[in-house]
Amino acid sequence: MTPAVVRGGTAFLIGAGFLVPVLAGLRETVLAAFGILPAIGAEIPGLDPWRSLIGLPGFWTSLRLTLTVGFVSTALALGAALALAAGMRGSGLLRRALPIPLAVPHVAMAIGLAFLLAPSGWIARMLSPWATGWMVPPDLATLRDPWGLGLIMGLIVKEIPFLTFVALAALDQVPHRAHLTLGASLGYAPATVWLKGIVPQLYQQMRMSINVVLAYALSVVDVALILGPGTPPPLSVAAMRWFTAADTQLLLPASAAALLQALIVVSGIGIWLLAELAVARLGRVWIRAGARQGIEAPMLTALFCLAAAVAIVGMLALCALSLWSVAGPWRFPHVLPAEISFEIWSSTAARWQGPLFETLLIGGLATGVSLALAILWLEIEDRRGRRGGWLPWTIYLPLLLPQIGFLYGLDVAFMRLGVNGTRAAVVWAHALFVFPYVVLTLRDAWHALDPRLARTAAALGASAWRILFKVKLPLLLRTVLAAMAVGFSVSVAQYLPTLFIGEGRITTLTTEAVALSAGADRRVAAICAALQALLPALVFALSLLGPRLLHRGRSKFRAGAA
Repeated sequence: MTPAVVRGGTAFLIGAGFLVPVLAGLRETVLAAFGILPAIGAEIPGLDPWRSLIGLPGFWTSLRLTLTVGFVSTALALGAALALAAGMRGSGLLRRALPIPLAVPHVAMAIGLAFLLAPSGWIARMLSPWATGWMVPPDLATLRDPWGLGLIMGLIVKEIPFLTFVALAALDQVPHRAHLTLGASLGYAPATVWLKGIVPQLYQQMRMSINVVLAYALSVVDVALILGPGTPPPLSVAAMRWFTAADTQLLLPASAAALLQALIVVSGIGIWLLAELAVARLGRVWIRAGARQGIEAPMLTALFCLAAAVAIVGMLALCALSLWSVAGPWRFPHVLPAEISFEIWSSTAARWQGPLFETLLIGGLATGVSLALAILWLEIEDRRGRRGGWLPWTIYLPLLLPQIGFLYGLDVAFMRLGVNGTRAAVVWAHALFVFPYVVLTLRDAWHALDPRLARTAAALGASAWRILFKVKLPLLLRTVLAAMAVGFSVSVAQYLPTLFIGEGRITTLTTEAVALSAGADRRVAAICAALQALLPALVFALSLLGPRLLHRGRSKFRAGAA
């Protein structure tokens, strides 16, 4: 197979498999938003869907809630992440601990938080009755509150570890120690040096990740279903409910809401960029003022305390989730259950075994396909000696567009192809989101590989494919396994792609956990959420242990040869 054929075939697969479906889904959504939906016989273009959308009860409240939750959670998470990176930049503990919250899917963490924050949750039990006098759960909106505070908490619990990870990675590219030393010699406080000299450099490298976090927070569905208010919910949840309602006439305003959600995300990123310019201008004035110290240290301390409090809440949520999955009778206000038993796992096996199998199969296939295509594309970039092009725009598109904005249209497109509701279609939909994360995990390490190694192997007569499999991949084994773990965890967490493209015929641990989160039996929901959290953790553990086991075997061989 010639290199040109390989390049053309890989480009076609990536374009047809990842770019075209997103654009096709967005096209179908746009048509339906303006009254063109042949599936229900609506082919009269106009603005009636938008009038119906605006006239639906709670529309303006949903819109306000969407914007508030998105911007507030992103701003708090960014500030806390930068403060955490500043306070623990020299600690290896932070880098070792970050994979734990990163590996936990959003739904599993949200269910754990629900067990923690609910009126009958663990916090209320810890404080009752000695501090509160409660012998029964209080009638308080500690969960699903109308202001979205519980939803904001659920988002920042997951966003702070991610942004901290990105900040620490960016920090490795900045001479921060030299900056701090130079600033101290000029009389600047460390917190002032951090905010004036280091944070602007970090932010430049973190911008795309921040935009992805903002886009997710403005359009989140699964976490909002568990922690967000329900009457009315955020706009993305409202759109999902209208899409799945029995009344097909709601499909038109639902499509308008989905398109509006996409416009909100694009506009939200634009507003954030304008805010960046305003902050940069004010920052330059602040820097020119020359103050050596001020409120910077108390501000960073407050944000660091927020990050520490969120970390504690996250750990308690995971503990509550684990405890509920094995709890026997547990009446309020007892802090611990009367007994611990694994009997509930065996008695409900029929409920979670099927979703577990689907999760493993779909996650494995989506990750395998995405990893193979990512390696092929990066190898092609190396051979051509060119990087960039249209691929970055392709891989970022599914991350920056709200899922609700194109998944319904994608389901319509798949229906026309006759593949909707099949496992293959769900794998395809998962790969839309797995592939970007796999490429982003692999790309920097792949391009940082010393090109002299490949040239030396080629000079010794090795073919390009032999160099790939015998030189590059063994050297990048740790990164490849990490990319595989990241891709699998992304697949496990997918809710809307499974719901829309699977059309209710495919059930994974995520869809089952969200469905059970509103039920009366917390134990079954906890089991599904615990399994959902356990699978990525196991894959991450294997990705860490794999290279060590292989290298240990090589070390023994070399020692024996010596």
